[in-house]
Amino acid sequence: MSYTAFQALVRRDLRLFFQDKRAVTMSFVAPIVIASFFGYIFGGVADDRPPSKIVVAVVNQDNSEVSGKVVAALAADAALDVKSRPLEEAREAVRGGKTTVAAVIPPGFADRAGKSFFRGGDKPEIQLLYDPSHATEMQVVRGVLMQHVMEIVSRDTLGGPSSQRVLDDALRDLDKSPDMKPADQAALRRMLQGVGEWNQRQQANPQAQANSGFSMPYTVSQEAVTARKGVQYNSMAHSFAGMCVQFILFMGIDAGMVVLYQRRSGLWKRLQAAPLSRYVIIGSRAASAAIVAMVIMLTVFGFARVVFGVRIEGSLAGFLGVCIAFAIMTATFGLLIAVLGKTPEATRGIAILVTLILVMLGGSWVPAFIFPQWLQKASFAVPTRWAVDGLDAMVWRGSGFDAALGPIGALLAFAVLFGAVAVWRFRWES
Repeated sequence: MSYTAFQALVRRDLRLFFQDKRAVTMSFVAPIVIASFFGYIFGGVADDRPPSKIVVAVVNQDNSEVSGKVVAALAADAALDVKSRPLEEAREAVRGGKTTVAAVIPPGFADRAGKSFFRGGDKPEIQLLYDPSHATEMQVVRGVLMQHVMEIVSRDTLGGPSSQRVLDDALRDLDKSPDMKPADQAALRRMLQGVGEWNQRQQANPQAQANSGFSMPYTVSQEAVTARKGVQYNSMAHSFAGMCVQFILFMGIDAGMVVLYQRRSGLWKRLQAAPLSRYVIIGSRAASAAIVAMVIMLTVFGFARVVFGVRIEGSLAGFLGVCIAFAIMTATFGLLIAVLGKTPEATRGIAILVTLILVMLGGSWVPAFIFPQWLQKASFAVPTRWAVDGLDAMVWRGSGFDAALGPIGALLAFAVLFGAVAVWRFRWES
């Protein structure tokens, strides 16, 4: 009798859900559309998609050969989109958000940089004007600028046409340094004289002159480590995982609201007259909500597979296990909302706020590694973090079934907790 009633109640809930075509459409369309948008915006570089460049304005107030070479090197860098601008125009472009960083090369840069190469003090200052909302990009520009300035200034100082004049000035200033110890003066003089002799040899051999100066002492090769070597990271994978988690939780809120409306209408009071326990009533509602959540998740990931090529690179059994565990957790989450809420109107706003906080902490909107270190650890106290990490591990990281055991166990533990509270606080009447 109880099992037959359980099946009937589940079929009734599913029939009511799928009869509302507008709600069904939004349950599937909303996560697909928003996941596609986030995946495209925050995605990596595809074969047919050039990398996004940092827009940089360069104000060259020196107009020397050295500063011209620095500007040309920045313009040739693959990470930057460089445009030369006057100072005020560059400042306004940064203030208006049209330019990320503006680099101002001061007058006398080449001369002062060459002199300070062997001596401290009187170093030229390159000013970086940056958009404060792009502080990370500013650090990238600073590193790229440092590389090119060091290579070009060292090459000009050690082998350029002005190198001998710079060395002669350095030797004269060395003789006028009363604070330097005689032994240190002698050692520095020998070094400068050696550099001067090296410059003369380089100038006598034009082919070797191009190789003078400092250069980066290493090269870099990049390899994206994904499921298998040669498999390209699909940025849509994390986006669809995050949006699935978010909108399935919203579906859980709707399931809880249905319970509140039914209780207020007296339906649950009438069910009390039937020979059914509260466990059958609550269990049937949880089962129907879990089935709906599972259907939504499989449909959304099916769309991602067909349209965007998102593949389950890890364990298929692990993926299904995480999906089932999250569906069960969502169902009990909806029941928890129903038993703790007093009226649908008062409960919906609080439930949406709590859900958005869970989604945010779980890394559905942005990856959790962006969080501060303490928040990354604290976020494991919410079920959404386990769900997103579990889906990422199975979809694009290519992990085995053992990597799914932790997320599955954590999600089921949350489901047991939510379900126990729901049964404990269950009330037949409003």
